[in-house]
Amino acid sequence: MEDLAIKDRWIDDEEDENSNILDQDEVDQDDAPDKELMTINMGPQHPSTHGVLRLIVTLSGESVVKCIPDIGYLHTGIEKSAENKTYNQALTLTDRTDYLNPLINNLGFSLTVEKLLEIEDKVPPKAQVARVILCELQRISSHLVWLGTHAMDLGAMSTFLYGMRDREIILDIFEKCAGVRMMTSYIMPGGLYADLPPGFDTAVNSFLTDFKKKWPDYHALLTKSELWLERTKGVGIITPEEALAYAVTGPGLRACGINYDVRKMFPYIGYDTYDFEVPLGKNGDVFDRFLCRMLEVPQSIRIIEQALAKLPDGEWMVNDRKIAPPKKWEVATNMESLIHHFKLFTSGFKPAPGEVYCRVESARGELGYYMVSDGSAKPYRMHIRAPSFANLQSMPLMLEGKANFADIVAAIGSIDIILGEVDR
Repeated sequence: MEDLAIKDRWIDDEEDENSNILDQDEVDQDDAPDKELMTINMGPQHPSTHGVLRLIVTLSGESVVKCIPDIGYLHTGIEKSAENKTYNQALTLTDRTDYLNPLINNLGFSLTVEKLLEIEDKVPPKAQVARVILCELQRISSHLVWLGTHAMDLGAMSTFLYGMRDREIILDIFEKCAGVRMMTSYIMPGGLYADLPPGFDTAVNSFLTDFKKKWPDYHALLTKSELWLERTKGVGIITPEEALAYAVTGPGLRACGINYDVRKMFPYIGYDTYDFEVPLGKNGDVFDRFLCRMLEVPQSIRIIEQALAKLPDGEWMVNDRKIAPPKKWEVATNMESLIHHFKLFTSGFKPAPGEVYCRVESARGELGYYMVSDGSAKPYRMHIRAPSFANLQSMPLMLEGKANFADIVAAIGSIDIILGEVDR
């Protein structure tokens, strides 16, 4: 991958201000028939880079000769910050990596901590089923934002407005559960932060009933549109071999025809008990990546309906006061519960020394958490396998020698990157 690396680009302040631009000598002149190249910066403030992504693009006319993603403008140090917080405090940081996918981030983190604590089998059934419902709602919500922004990048404004309209209803459901609309921290080690609110199943059923009637309208707007097909068919192609070599996961990998979904391959929270299909493409282009996500939405609806049908009553948190905080009424009436509450929130729990890795299927692909415990109340090491980070590196493969400048925004949208996850 040496040809994709940015080499010798760190400069002293005294050097020429343009010397951090890719030197044309670094580009093979044979790639440009007319031998006249122009190197430009796209971003990091460009609206169609979906965040602070900088692209160093070398063009021959309108043709893309070289494209280097330059990241690091939003680095938050979330992984290192987590190592200086207790496990429950670190949970709140996961909301802020992929900020369109907070509940699935919460789940990946919680499953990893539960594995460290060896309590995977002790999480109550109600919490497990509720996690499935919430995560699939989160997937739909994320895909609606992706669809609206991807379509708007290519000139289809109405799709964005419809997507935001339907996403608001999902966020209303999250607000009923967690009290907030985005940074939820609702799925936590041991179960859920609080019981599902009254009328939760009614609200979810109402949304599904209405949304299933609207979803065909999204297909009518785009899927068979001649303009949409012209902008997406045969654009940004990557082969299955390239996708595997570059660790692409999620819809980007499945668009190449490779059937890999963590929910099927490494089932968690009971996904192996649900009946659903994994949509696959065959061309690995922008259109197939679009269609895979479009076909995922009805499958998420299908999973949610099955989960609602078997949502049990009962507890929503493990029955272990060393891990789970006591209920509020217990704290007010029982001294022992008050002591547990105080110790848990001031000192935290302490998993036995060890290291674990857990993976979940986020809206963007395989989201993994690697965690090391040294026996203290804080993770000794935490690393996030962020799908946006891995998927972004496939972008030069999609564009170099294959695409025009206008195709860049189509390719970015089809990857569905979140820069908070890339620059974590």
